[in-house]
Amino acid sequence: MRAIFTQISLLFLLLVGFQAQAQDINWISWEEAVELAQTDAQPKKMFIDVYTDWCGWCKKMDKDTFQNPEVSQYMQENFYMVKMDAEGKDPIEYKGKTFKFVPSGRRGYHELAAALLQGKMSYPTVVFLDEQLNMLSPVPGYQKVEPFLQIARYFGDNIYKDKDWQTYAGK
Repeated sequence: MRAIFTQISLLFLLLVGFQAQAQDINWISWEEAVELAQTDAQPKKMFIDVYTDWCGWCKKMDKDTFQNPEVSQYMQENFYMVKMDAEGKDPIEYKGKTFKFVPSGRRGYHELAAALLQGKMSYPTVVFLDEQLNMLSPVPGYQKVEPFLQIARYFGDNIYKDKDWQTYAGK
């Protein structure tokens, strides 16, 4: 009985340790990311997780994908990581324009989220921008760890400059 209790305790500590290691993501605001992109000697690309509070798949992707240690390490090394509430109320400046919240239907939406998602308000959607904050691509839908890393490396390692997605993904 004592051996079983010890094994269960060790397993619990291992899982707690894994979760603690996996939650190292440093999400920053849009404004912080823009400032870093403009002031860093070697700016990174920007990664934007566009979500809503009511989106179950967004929460699942946070837990299963973004908190994976390999994902969080790669993303933080290669991207400024921004979380954007698609229904956020605060105005945001981008490329000389002020984007605002638009009351619409039961909830409304933020104009910048709509622009980044190219009008396709689907959650979760992640968006990749280059170092000059130009759109690389929105990627809609829940992504598991391996497919997500494949997409992130395509942009993060600049593979997109030399290969189209079909060639890179082997499709």
